[in-house]
Amino acid sequence: MNRFPQYLSRPLQVLWWEVDEFVIVIIFFMLAMMFGYVFYILMFIVPYLYSKNKNKYPRGFFKHILYFVGVLKLNGYPTYFEREFIE
Repeated sequence: MNRFPQYLSRPLQVLWWEVDEFVIVIIFFMLAMMFGYVFYILMFIVPYLYSKNKNKYPRGFFKHILYFVGVLKLNGYPTYFEREFIE
């Protein structure tokens, strides 16, 4: 039986992190497993700093940052350096 969420706009959370913060935790956990204990400390500090910074910006800013850096391509939109856009 599928349950509908109480709030449709509520982001998915894992423990007390949202999904993008949890991905950062997992990345630092893997780095800690490979390289040592310093990354275990960073595993909690970096998502905390990211979430504090994320609250200053509107929803979806991370996707726009990935677009600005060139990691992500937004379909149906002009390139970042496009001077003129004619619809």
